[in-house]
Amino acid sequence: MNFTKREPVVVLLLSIITCGIYYYYWVYQVTKELGMYLQNDNNPVLDLLLSLFCAPYGIYWMYKMAKQIAEAQNKAGKFAPVDNSVLYVILGIFGLWVVTALIMQSTINEIEA
Repeated sequence: MNFTKREPVVVLLLSIITCGIYYYYWVYQVTKELGMYLQNDNNPVLDLLLSLFCAPYGIYWMYKMAKQIAEAQNKAGKFAPVDNSVLYVILGIFGLWVVTALIMQSTINEIEA
């Protein structure tokens, strides 16, 4: 399973241009791709809906994805996994969700590199 390589700057620009709609599309795709790669029971539709309508869940989603990204890094075996979960939670609390998305996407791109 290959991750879709997205340029972090494009994620940022599309999120701004679409007033945040692309960000939620990105949440869905990242959740789906990580679930397929790790063969776990991620539910991208549920995660998307909860992130849209419950801000605290959006912060939890960031934490959960950080753990899964570290697990994917470990599975790829190319380098030592980096767990950014605390950083993502702090950024989420301060409303910097797009910054978290940029870091996540950059890290995901490195898994397939």
